[in-house]
This record gives sequence, C-alpha cells and structure tokens, in this order.
Amino acid sequence: MRKAKYNKVSKCFARVYHPGRSLVGSSGYPSACLASRRYSSIQVRSALFKFELASRSLSKGKDFKESCGELRNLSRYPRESPAPMRERVFQLIGKRYLPRWIKAASLQNLVFPFDEMDKMIRKEREPPVKSVFWALFGAIYLCFGMPEVYRVLFEAFGMDPEDESCQPRLRRQLEDVDYVSAEFEGKPLSWQDVAAYRPPQDALFAHPRLFRACVPPGMHRFRGNIWDFDNRPKVMQALGYPRPVSDRIPEITEARNIELGLGLQLCFLHPSKYKFEHPRFCLERLEYVGQKIQDLVMAERLLMKHLDAPGRWLQEKHRRLLMNKFCGRYLRDKHLHHYIVYGESVQDSFEHNRRLRNPSTTAVQQAIHGLGYAVYGKPDVRRLMFEVFDFEQVQPKAV
Repeated sequence: MRKAKYNKVSKCFARVYHPGRSLVGSSGYPSACLASRRYSSIQVRSALFKFELASRSLSKGKDFKESCGELRNLSRYPRESPAPMRERVFQLIGKRYLPRWIKAASLQNLVFPFDEMDKMIRKEREPPVKSVFWALFGAIYLCFGMPEVYRVLFEAFGMDPEDESCQPRLRRQLEDVDYVSAEFEGKPLSWQDVAAYRPPQDALFAHPRLFRACVPPGMHRFRGNIWDFDNRPKVMQALGYPRPVSDRIPEITEARNIELGLGLQLCFLHPSKYKFEHPRFCLERLEYVGQKIQDLVMAERLLMKHLDAPGRWLQEKHRRLLMNKFCGRYLRDKHLHHYIVYGESVQDSFEHNRRLRNPSTTAVQQAIHGLGYAVYGKPDVRRLMFEVFDFEQVQPKAV
C-alpha cells in the first residue's frame, strides 16, 4: 500500500513539473503556470535527467524549503529569537497551509486531475500536496540553485512573511539593547537582496551576512576572558580549527580566527547565562541555522550513498540518524560538554540531571554546525558530521 501511494505521489509530481509528458524521452518546456520565466530546452533536459534523484528526495526538498525561509528570516529579523521565526516559517510552509499555495499558483488540477481539491477531506488532500511541494523544490534546487528557490517561493507562489496570517503570536519580548551589524539597520532585507547577495572576494567568511546575523558585534567584549584563554584552544583542537585557508592578506586570516573563536564561545553560551539581559548572547540563533544545515548535509549524503533507495526509506533513515539523543551523545563523546557555560542558578541541575543536560548538548552540537557553515561553508559541516563526530557510527535499527 505504501509503495502504491509513493508511486501515486511520484506521478503527481511528474504532472506538476512537466505536465503532459512522460518521464523518459520528454522534451519541451515546463508549465508556464509555475512562473513567468520560460526555461530553455537544455535546462529542461537537465531537469528531466535529475528528476529521478529529486523525486526520491522528498525530504531534501523540505530541507531546502525550510532552510530558504529560515536563513532569510535570520537576515530580515536580526533581533528576533528563533521561536517567532519558526512560527513564521510554519505559517508559510506548514502542511496545513500548502494547499492554499497550490491553489494560488493554479496547480491544483495538476496535482488532483480527477478530483476537486476544495471538496476533499483534509487527510486526503494534504499528503499529496506536501509531497509534491517537497519534491518540486528539491528538483528546482538541484537544477537551478538556491536563487531560483527564492524566486519560485516569493514570486511565483507569492509567499509573504509580512502577511497578517504569518505573524507570530504575541509574547513577552526581552529588551535588546545590543547593536546589530550596520547592514541590518534600517529597511529589512527583501528576498531579492538575499537571493542576489554574493560575498566580496576578500570576505572573512563563506557566508558573511549569515555570520553577522547570528553572532552579535558585542561578542568582542568576551575576547580575552577566562573561557577564551582556557577552553577555546581545547575546543578548537578537538574540532580541527582553524581550517587552512589561503588568503592574499595575512590580516584576513588573523581576523577570521578571532571571529571564529568568538563564535565558538557563543556556541557554548547556554541561554540561562546572559539571555535575559542580552537576548542574542546565547547559542539559539546558531542552533537555528545548524538544525537545517545538518538536515541538508545528511540528505545529500544519503542520496549519494543510496542511489536506488525510494524516498520513504530515505526519509526514515534520515530521521533515525539525526535523532536528538544521538547528536548530543556525539558531543559528549568528545568531552566537549564540560565547556558549556550555564547560568549560576542552574549550573548544578544541568550538570547532574540527564534530562536537562542532554537537550543542551544537542543544542551546542547543532550550533557548532551552524557556525561551521557560516564561517567555512557546507564542506566544513560535512567534515564535522562525518569525520569529527562520525554521525554514522551508531547505525539505527533496519528500516
């Protein structure tokens, strides 16, 4: 039954991506209803060549879509905590709301050629729509890159994070008295700004804007403190930092290593320490990035390792490998949990209570991945996951 359902979803995806064509030997243009832009025949052949990979990668499309929305939110809302940003993303791409976007793009008749979507019950309508969306954005990313994902999301489908329906619920906001980087002051960044941004040639980081959105400028006040003097060298040695980078100017390498040390200190700052006085002086924003980058890197790993595996199997394998209990365990195996900085009031409870300690070590693990992505890019996240922490050392039960 599951196989039949998967085949049905794959056929639906084929109709959406290339309506009226078979998967083998097709040529021509995709449907113009996806966007105003027309694709060349070379791009279409490339898309069809990669379709089989993308259709198995439903979970990867989900990771792209969530990463796209969340990385944009980090730059657009430089002072917000991750909780309201997660709510914005959920209100846009939660499975409950996806049929609305399918209908807005006039694709409902392609997903359900023999049924009227509005008259279907929710449990029959949402799963095919969700699978088509994930596979669609997986294919777009593989063929055309992340800027095209931004364009289809915010131009073709018309998603607007500022819409009233996407606003997070009201909550008590902590006063943020710290500075943000100059590029985030004033008018919020649009999706065109985020999609078209290219780092300068001599940039300190692989993703400088993302680093500035996660690591506040005020972190320099922690430079030279006890943690920086005593614990930072041990952490950097365990993680293999700093990485060898060939820079034209030696001062760039030195500045990058200083910022990397401050970012590592932020990764180990538990929210109980400074969050109530300085909301951004904690690991939460880096953890927010690291969660999605970790999912993305693992999805790519599984796709290339299991070329013939069906999408459902890949999803379950992906979920079991990245369970929180494993992520925290890998950090503790390296004895890095001893360097987490807790608030004085919760120090004893977090160090001696397993139920409190384990989620905090998982958060630090994911924050390290977020920092590695911002400073060195995705290759460094692969190195951390599969060489330093060896995420595949604990094989889950057979799927």
